[in-house]
Amino acid sequence: MATHSITTVFNRNMLFTAKVSGYDVLMNDGDDDSGASPKQMMLASLAGCTGMDVVSMLRKMKVEFSDYSMDVVADLTDEHPRIYNKVKLTYKIRLAAEDELKMEKAVSLSKEKYCGVSAMFTAFAQLTTEIIYLD
Repeated sequence: MATHSITTVFNRNMLFTAKVSGYDVLMNDGDDDSGASPKQMMLASLAGCTGMDVVSMLRKMKVEFSDYSMDVVADLTDEHPRIYNKVKLTYKIRLAAEDELKMEKAVSLSKEKYCGVSAMFTAFAQLTTEIIYLD
């Protein structure tokens, strides 16, 4: 069984630095631009996890693509603790029309089987996906 471990240090005001795999990740409460909020970091983790899955699968399927990005929009509940209850993940990608089914399969496999962050999100939020094919 794998174990992950990080150390997070208080800096000043509401700024913290997490040491993640040797890299400094700044987090703030969102009141200024000195770092992302912890909840925003969750959304970035979701995009990173599924993004890596999709790239890996497209490469294995020998699909050529470009201009690949993901947008994540999430709604927070009104009551405390405020948690995400609806999350929409939009994939944007340029690839040949004949490879669109392969992209859809890669997204589905990531969501349903491979992306652990996606699996965690589905435990507390409605997670929907959309693919936008760029011209």
